[in-house]
Amino acid sequence: MTGAVIEHIEFVKCFSIVRYTGEDGFEISVPSENAVDLAKAILEKSEGKIRLTGLGARDSLRLEAGLCLYGNDMEQHVTPVEAGLTWAIGKRRRAEGGFLGAEKILKQLAEGPPVRRVGFISSGPPARSHSKVQEDKGNSIGEITSGGFSPCLKKNIAMGYVKSGTHKTGTKVKIEIRGKAYDGTITKMPFVPTKYYKPT
Repeated sequence: MTGAVIEHIEFVKCFSIVRYTGEDGFEISVPSENAVDLAKAILEKSEGKIRLTGLGARDSLRLEAGLCLYGNDMEQHVTPVEAGLTWAIGKRRRAEGGFLGAEKILKQLAEGPPVRRVGFISSGPPARSHSKVQEDKGNSIGEITSGGFSPCLKKNIAMGYVKSGTHKTGTKVKIEIRGKAYDGTITKMPFVPTKYYKPT
């Protein structure tokens, strides 16, 4: 994330470039009493190129990009190794250890984690958080943490955790939704390739 404190634009306090949705975006910090005026000004100046959207649109973009939502796809008891976020653990940290959770995390880096976050394509209705995932024989291997319809793919997608060894791309699974099992396939993420702007 890149950000700056703004001094020369009326009432804008901070401007950040964020990629929480898998697309380039911005967070603008303003006093609450100026938020509506700023939104109106942006819409007016955009000449129809910018439109308002809600949290549902943001969440579908996040899901298509395979990005975690704290409280759903990651939380205190989930390690970066299990979540597929090992890029966030620097080489120096790995070599030196000594950070919170280092013993468990370094062991998982060396031996592999017990569960792994994966993506799913589902043939059934949208899978929601806590929907159970089973292997073909009916044994439970994990659960969904986020799911919904992908406007880009025109398919229902989800992410969740499954036992290591059952996590390979292309593995056929059953996803239980409202008491009925639907066919699903483990797939790689992101579901939709990201196109982040990378300054040089």
